[in-house]
Amino acid sequence: MAGFGGLRKGREAAKDNLGYTEGGDCPRCGGSSQDSTMAGYLQCTACGHEWADPNHTDTRKRPTPPTHHRDAEMIEQFKQEMASGELANVLGINKNLSGEQEQSLKRLEDKWMSGMQGHYNAAAEERKPLMISFDDDDNILSTEVAAITIVSNGFDGGEEIRLEYPGRGTEFYAYNERSPTGWKRGPNAESTARSIASVINRSSKLVYANLNGVRISFDLRDDGLNAASFVIFVDDPGGTDIVAEKGGVVLDHRDFSTIQDYRNVVEMVLEDGIISPSEDQLLWAMREQLNIDEAYHIQMVMDICGENTLKECTSCGGMAELYPEHAAWYCHACEEWC
Repeated sequence: MAGFGGLRKGREAAKDNLGYTEGGDCPRCGGSSQDSTMAGYLQCTACGHEWADPNHTDTRKRPTPPTHHRDAEMIEQFKQEMASGELANVLGINKNLSGEQEQSLKRLEDKWMSGMQGHYNAAAEERKPLMISFDDDDNILSTEVAAITIVSNGFDGGEEIRLEYPGRGTEFYAYNERSPTGWKRGPNAESTARSIASVINRSSKLVYANLNGVRISFDLRDDGLNAASFVIFVDDPGGTDIVAEKGGVVLDHRDFSTIQDYRNVVEMVLEDGIISPSEDQLLWAMREQLNIDEAYHIQMVMDICGENTLKECTSCGGMAELYPEHAAWYCHACEEWC
C-alpha cells in the first residue's frame, strides 16, 4: 500500500484546507474576512470564498424621474452649447430664418421623404452612392432617363427590350427563361416587372432598374454618361404588353397618329445629335405607320438638327455622316450607306 501514501497526504491536506474553524467569519471555513472587490461583499482570507456583507447599506440614490420641465431644460442647454460652438449654423439651431427659408426647408423635408423610391437586392447588386441634386427652387432633379411599364401580362414570345448608348453598344433583354439575360412571366404583371428589373440589374452595364409596381425606371450607372444619348427600345410584336417611355413620351409607334407626334419623337431622338440603330428602327416603324416618305424625314431631321446629324453604323458602331443630296448617311469606315 506504499504507493497510496501520496494520495493519503493529499486527502489530509485538502481536509486541513477545508476544515472549519470555530469563531471565524467565513461560513465555509471559519476564516477571517476582508472587503471584497465587489461592493457589498466580503472575502475570506483563507479560502477566498465571497459572501454578502450582512451589515452593508446601499448608498446609491435612485435617479430623479424625468419631467417635461427637466427635458425642456436639457434641450435648452443643448441648444446653447451648440449655438456657442462650431456648429452654430446647424439647421434647427439657428431660428433666425426668413419665411422663404422656412418654406424651403419644408419643401426639402417633403421631397426627402417622398422623392426616394425604388427597390433592389442589396445582397446581389452593386449600387452607386445615393446622390441627390436640387434645382434653384429646391426641387429634386430626377435621375430617371427612361422607363418601361407592363401594360398586360399576356407575353406570348418575341418581346424584347433594348438599351443602347452610342459607342457602348446595345444590351438585349428578351422574354426567354432559358437566356441569362431573359426574364420570365410571373403570375401577375408585378411579378413579371420584378423579374425584368432583376435581370437588368444583374446584367446591365448602362443602367440601374428601380421597380415601382408595374413600372420600371432606369438611372444611368455612370454619371459621366449623357442622359440624352441613352436609348430605350421595346419590340412587342404580339400586342401591347410592354411599353417604353423617355422624356414623358411613350415610344410605341402604334399610338402615333399625326405628323406632330412624329416630330416630337424626332426632336427627342436628336437631342444628342445621333440616331442610334434602335432609334432608327423606331422612326422607320413610325414612318410606316404614318405613311411618311424618306425625303420628308431627312428634311425634318435637317430642320431640327442640321446637316451635322450623325447616325451610328450598324456594322462597325462608328458615326456615319449625313449627305442631304443622297438623303442618306454614309459610313467612311465601312464604305457603306446606312
